[in-house]
Amino acid sequence: MNVLNGTSFGRLEGALKAAELRQGVIANNIANVDTPNFKRSEVLFEELLTQEMDGQKELQGKRTNVRHIPIGRSNGVVPTAQVETDNLSEMNNNENNVDIDREMSLLAKNQLSYNFYIQQLNHDVKMMKTAIEGR
Repeated sequence: MNVLNGTSFGRLEGALKAAELRQGVIANNIANVDTPNFKRSEVLFEELLTQEMDGQKELQGKRTNVRHIPIGRSNGVVPTAQVETDNLSEMNNNENNVDIDREMSLLAKNQLSYNFYIQQLNHDVKMMKTAIEGR
Protein backbone atom coordinates (compact mmCIF):
# COMPACT_ATOMS: atom_id res chain seq x y z
CA MET A 1 0.00 0.00 0.00
CA ASN A 2 1.24 3.51 -0.76
CA VAL A 3 1.86 5.91 2.05
CA LEU A 4 0.64 9.38 1.12
CA ASN A 5 3.92 11.01 2.09
CA GLY A 6 6.12 8.29 0.59
CA THR A 7 8.14 8.12 -2.58
CA SER A 8 5.32 6.74 -4.72
CA PHE A 9 3.01 9.55 -3.65
CA GLY A 10 5.76 12.03 -4.43
CA ARG A 11 6.09 10.58 -7.92
CA LEU A 12 2.34 10.77 -8.42
CA GLU A 13 2.31 14.37 -7.21
CA GLY A 14 5.18 15.19 -9.59
CA ALA A 15 3.31 13.57 -12.48
CA LEU A 16 0.19 15.62 -11.70
CA LYS A 17 2.20 18.84 -11.58
CA ALA A 18 3.90 17.92 -14.86
CA ALA A 19 0.53 17.22 -16.52
CA GLU A 20 -0.77 20.58 -15.30
CA LEU A 21 2.31 22.37 -16.64
CA ARG A 22 2.10 20.41 -19.91
CA GLN A 23 -1.54 21.53 -20.36
CA GLY A 24 -0.46 25.16 -20.21
CA VAL A 25 2.52 24.67 -22.52
CA ILE A 26 0.44 22.85 -25.15
CA ALA A 27 -2.30 25.50 -24.91
CA ASN A 28 0.36 28.17 -25.48
CA ASN A 29 1.68 26.27 -28.51
CA ILE A 30 -1.84 26.01 -29.96
CA ALA A 31 -2.54 29.69 -29.30
CA ASN A 32 0.59 30.64 -31.24
CA VAL A 33 0.08 28.32 -34.21
CA ASP A 34 0.04 31.31 -36.62
CA THR A 35 2.54 33.55 -34.81
CA PRO A 36 5.60 34.23 -36.99
CA ASN A 37 8.92 32.99 -35.54
CA PHE A 38 7.19 31.24 -32.61
CA LYS A 39 8.97 28.10 -31.42
CA ARG A 40 6.97 25.35 -29.70
CA SER A 41 7.83 24.10 -26.24
CA GLU A 42 7.30 20.78 -24.52
CA VAL A 43 7.46 19.48 -20.96
CA LEU A 44 9.98 16.83 -19.95
CA PHE A 45 9.07 14.79 -16.88
CA GLU A 46 8.61 11.11 -17.67
CA GLU A 47 12.08 10.93 -19.22
CA LEU A 48 13.64 12.55 -16.14
CA LEU A 49 11.69 10.27 -13.80
CA THR A 50 12.81 7.18 -15.73
CA GLN A 51 16.43 8.31 -15.51
CA GLU A 52 16.08 8.87 -11.76
CA MET A 53 14.43 5.49 -11.20
CA ASP A 54 16.99 3.63 -13.35
CA GLY A 55 19.70 4.89 -11.04
CA GLN A 56 18.01 3.35 -7.99
CA LYS A 57 18.78 -0.30 -8.66
CA GLU A 58 21.14 -0.62 -5.68
CA LEU A 59 20.06 -1.65 -2.19
CA GLN A 60 18.16 1.09 -0.43
CA GLY A 61 17.35 1.27 3.27
CA LYS A 62 14.08 2.67 4.57
CA ARG A 63 14.38 5.61 6.94
CA THR A 64 11.68 5.85 9.59
CA ASN A 65 13.28 8.89 11.22
CA VAL A 66 15.11 11.83 9.64
CA ARG A 67 18.00 11.25 12.06
CA HIS A 68 18.67 7.79 10.65
CA ILE A 69 21.69 7.36 8.40
CA PRO A 70 20.62 6.78 4.77
CA ILE A 71 21.61 3.47 3.17
CA GLY A 72 22.09 3.62 -0.60
CA ARG A 73 20.21 6.16 -2.70
CA SER A 74 17.57 7.10 -0.20
CA ASN A 75 16.92 10.66 -1.28
CA GLY A 76 13.73 9.64 -3.11
CA VAL A 77 13.81 12.96 -4.93
CA VAL A 78 11.26 13.28 -7.70
CA PRO A 79 12.58 15.34 -10.61
CA THR A 80 10.90 18.62 -11.43
CA ALA A 81 9.23 18.93 -14.81
CA GLN A 82 11.21 21.06 -17.23
CA VAL A 83 10.01 23.10 -20.20
CA GLU A 84 12.17 22.74 -23.30
CA THR A 85 11.84 24.87 -26.44
CA ASP A 86 12.46 23.39 -29.89
CA ASN A 87 14.50 26.07 -31.67
CA LEU A 88 15.78 23.84 -34.48
CA SER A 89 12.75 22.78 -36.51
CA GLU A 90 10.48 24.83 -38.79
CA MET A 91 7.03 23.94 -40.12
CA ASN A 92 6.06 27.05 -42.10
CA ASN A 93 7.62 29.79 -44.19
CA ASN A 94 7.20 32.13 -41.21
CA GLU A 95 9.69 29.98 -39.21
CA ASN A 96 6.94 28.79 -36.83
CA ASN A 97 7.25 25.11 -35.83
CA VAL A 98 3.82 24.34 -34.34
CA ASP A 99 2.00 21.39 -35.92
CA ILE A 100 -1.63 21.81 -34.82
CA ASP A 101 -2.48 18.13 -35.37
CA ARG A 102 0.42 17.00 -33.21
CA GLU A 103 -0.43 19.53 -30.49
CA MET A 104 -4.08 18.43 -30.38
CA SER A 105 -2.96 14.81 -30.13
CA LEU A 106 -0.58 15.68 -27.27
CA LEU A 107 -3.38 17.60 -25.56
CA ALA A 108 -5.67 14.54 -25.67
CA LYS A 109 -2.88 12.25 -24.45
CA ASN A 110 -2.10 14.63 -21.58
CA GLN A 111 -5.76 14.74 -20.55
CA LEU A 112 -5.88 10.93 -20.43
CA SER A 113 -2.70 10.84 -18.35
CA TYR A 114 -4.05 13.46 -15.95
CA ASN A 115 -7.28 11.49 -15.52
CA PHE A 116 -5.28 8.33 -14.79
CA TYR A 117 -3.16 10.13 -12.17
CA ILE A 118 -6.29 11.45 -10.44
CA GLN A 119 -7.86 7.97 -10.44
CA GLN A 120 -4.66 6.52 -8.94
CA LEU A 121 -4.58 9.22 -6.28
CA ASN A 122 -8.21 8.55 -5.39
CA HIS A 123 -7.48 4.81 -5.18
CA ASP A 124 -4.49 5.38 -2.88
CA VAL A 125 -6.52 7.62 -0.57
CA LYS A 126 -9.37 5.10 -0.53
CA MET A 127 -6.97 2.28 0.37
CA MET A 128 -5.43 4.39 3.14
CA LYS A 129 -8.88 5.19 4.50
CA THR A 130 -9.82 1.48 4.41
CA ALA A 131 -6.65 0.60 6.30
CA ILE A 132 -7.26 3.27 8.94
CA GLU A 133 -10.87 2.19 9.45
CA GLY A 134 -9.78 -1.46 9.68
CA ARG A 135 -12.18 -2.88 7.11
